[in-house]
Amino acid sequence: MSDFFSTLLDEFPQVRAGLWVTLEATVLGSLLALLLSFVLGLMAGSKLLPVRGVSRVVVEFFRGTSLYIQLFWLYYAMPQLTGYELTPLLCGIVAFGLNYGAYGAEIVRGAIKSVPRAQYEAAVALNMTPFHRMRKVIMPQAWVQMIPSFTNLLIQLLKATPLLWLISAADLMTAVEHIRSRTGETLTAYLLLLAAYFVLAYALTLLMNLLERAAKRRLGLHTGAGSLLKSRTAESAATAGGAR
Repeated sequence: MSDFFSTLLDEFPQVRAGLWVTLEATVLGSLLALLLSFVLGLMAGSKLLPVRGVSRVVVEFFRGTSLYIQLFWLYYAMPQLTGYELTPLLCGIVAFGLNYGAYGAEIVRGAIKSVPRAQYEAAVALNMTPFHRMRKVIMPQAWVQMIPSFTNLLIQLLKATPLLWLISAADLMTAVEHIRSRTGETLTAYLLLLAAYFVLAYALTLLMNLLERAAKRRLGLHTGAGSLLKSRTAESAATAGGAR
């Protein structure tokens, strides 16, 4: 074990670089997945059949195929078809974004559909545009419901980053595996990896919990606005009824 930790100190710059690659893949892959989640999730709720159809095909394809195969296809097969070769890190970011974005689209679609219909009707009664009512009334309520599911998805994405080792990306797994092969300390190496990924996942969970609390505080303000919205809608309906 002493040999392992002495080698770890010697190889610390490589381990630090590998940790940075893992964090890059996690953060950038998550941002791409979040973007695709909202695009595909909102498309799934469109009134236009072709738009809903495109969303459904994309979501089902990337949910129904293996992340392993998507990663290998981008790294090994796509250059043969297009002539362009992506770096291992970029392949990982794209594969993670597409795969987890497809799962995230279902989170967005379900959260938006769960907002009470009365909220839509009240916003329409106040002559809000579709964009304005989605931004001001629907999305703040749906976002709070999305965060716990997105937290789980983010942790799953983090735990998938060791797959980068399979396409020769110099991530944390690669760095620790190199030390393990030099020292022969398999147990210690993999215990270190378990601890490192647990700490990263726990840190992400704490950050997402803070985000959830902030969203709930903002929703309190929106709830107040929602009450005002309902009262104004009721006044409008009463006035219209009296006029009749």
